[in-house]
Amino acid sequence: MKNGELLIIGGSERKDRETEILDKFIELSQANEGAIGVLPTASQIPDQVGTQYVDIFQRLGAKEVKIIDVDSREKAESRDINDLVSTLSAFFITGGSQKRLADLIGGTKLSSTLYKKWTNGMVIAGTSAGASIMGEQIIFSLSAEEDDEGVEVAMDNGFGYLKNTIIDQHFSQRARLDRLLKMIAKNRKTIGIGIDENTAILVKDDQFEVLGEHQVIVIDGHDRTYIDTRVSNEGTTEPVMTNVQLHTLTKGYQFDLSTRKLLNGKEE
Repeated sequence: MKNGELLIIGGSERKDRETEILDKFIELSQANEGAIGVLPTASQIPDQVGTQYVDIFQRLGAKEVKIIDVDSREKAESRDINDLVSTLSAFFITGGSQKRLADLIGGTKLSSTLYKKWTNGMVIAGTSAGASIMGEQIIFSLSAEEDDEGVEVAMDNGFGYLKNTIIDQHFSQRARLDRLLKMIAKNRKTIGIGIDENTAILVKDDQFEVLGEHQVIVIDGHDRTYIDTRVSNEGTTEPVMTNVQLHTLTKGYQFDLSTRKLLNGKEE
């Protein structure tokens, strides 16, 4: 069986009207029998966030939605949680902190169960932190004030659904191009994907299509010919790179992650 679709959302998706992105998730979830699971682990208010998505998905037509309550690695290893996840038809990872997801779930039995379910056709969606965690690596802030100018960032392991990939979210709205470039500068093989708010990519078989309102940015440093870094007066590192490929995509455009090329554009 082929891998399931990945619906990777840049955060702040519309929930009350014009719910194109969440409608697509409900549509995909109905291809298989079983309930939808909602994982609010990334959030600091998981009960509130989990209940919100249960209500939204039921309003959009889901028959059964279950909150997957995981606030420790012990729960992520538990038989009850993993048995429940094994029965689901689709899985949704909410926003919050991608580092919290990596710390509490990365490398656990739950992570393995989810990966196995996905390789057997289960659709997995994630928004904001839930989007970032799907890459092989994640970006996270070294400060509690994530959006402060000049804050340094680091990397950790993601869930690894998209190999050699780093995904960033709220991309244009929070001016995150520089931090994604820093991460791409460290690894020639890695491709960076920045997804704007109320925008998503639907991934199937190493190809994706853009959904939603704004842009998706793809950064490919594989063929770069020069790289250097400098330290600013504020102490932050700034990359210097040449021959980096940058692709900007909007709704309806498709991209191949294996060839790193646009699929349906017009060549000039």
